Amino acid sequence: METAELVALPLRERLLAMEALWESLCCDPTALQNLPTWHASVLNDRRVALESGRDIPSPWEAAKARIHAQAELMTNHAL
Repeated sequence: METAELVALPLRERLLAMEALWESLCCDPTALQNLPTWHASVLNDRRVALESGRDIPSPWEAAKARIHAQAELMTNHAL
């Protein structure tokens, strides 16, 4: 799929595509070795925030439900 095709998708479908891409990266053992430097830095900062107790994680299903609800609101608002 070309980038232009992805960008043309409705917001909800783009979020679902993004979720599928992230899930595929999580299962790819080489993905972490090929992260851009800036991304590795962001991930490290987030890990430190979690370990220090500065950030409190949400269960993935709860976070995903929030994201989908926000996408739905944005889609309905755009109509």
